Amino acid sequence: MSNSAIQDLIDQFNQIKKNLETNVESKRKQFNYQFSKKRITFERTLLKAHKKLKTGSLRYLFDANPLIIITAPLIYILIVPLLLLDLFVSLYQAICFPVYKVQKIKRSDYIVIDRHKLGYLNTIEKIGCMYCGYANGLLSYVGEIASMTEQYFCPIKHARRVKNPHDRYWDFIDYGDADTYVSNLKEQRNKVKKL
Repeated sequence: MSNSAIQDLIDQFNQIKKNLETNVESKRKQFNYQFSKKRITFERTLLKAHKKLKTGSLRYLFDANPLIIITAPLIYILIVPLLLLDLFVSLYQAICFPVYKVQKIKRSDYIVIDRHKLGYLNTIEKIGCMYCGYANGLLSYVGEIASMTEQYFCPIKHARRVKNPHDRYWDFIDYGDADTYVSNLKEQRNKVKKL
């Protein structure tokens, strides 16, 4: 497959992602909530309807599978390595990216914690949603920093198939293509540098 054919596929993939975002935006209109200065607001009637659907925390615990309650501490203890990962990756980006002249990633673009504001969630569900928003956002943030680092130092596709690679991967140099690597490495680095 030629480079232009690969670029066409990358462009189609990006268009699909834009279409998915457009779909999410239309859902925002359907469920009638607004953003204003990072605040989410629902219509008053919708808020009342949400509160009627809420299951109380005690009922939620009583109805829960006991194995889920027993294993919950294993989920939440992961907050310790996640916080350490957050600290060290943020330090890495703050110290190393300026040295490489790589553009910095905004943490707030990846870590979004807002589901706890939904009126139909009880306290336990809200804590879980905050945790999941943080954990998955952090892993996306770390993945983006790692993918930029990979593009800067080693933008080469793997010989084996990779399941769910990051978006930059498809533009990497083919495995075994030494000529392109030598001639294209600077161009690959420029794609992640500050302009």
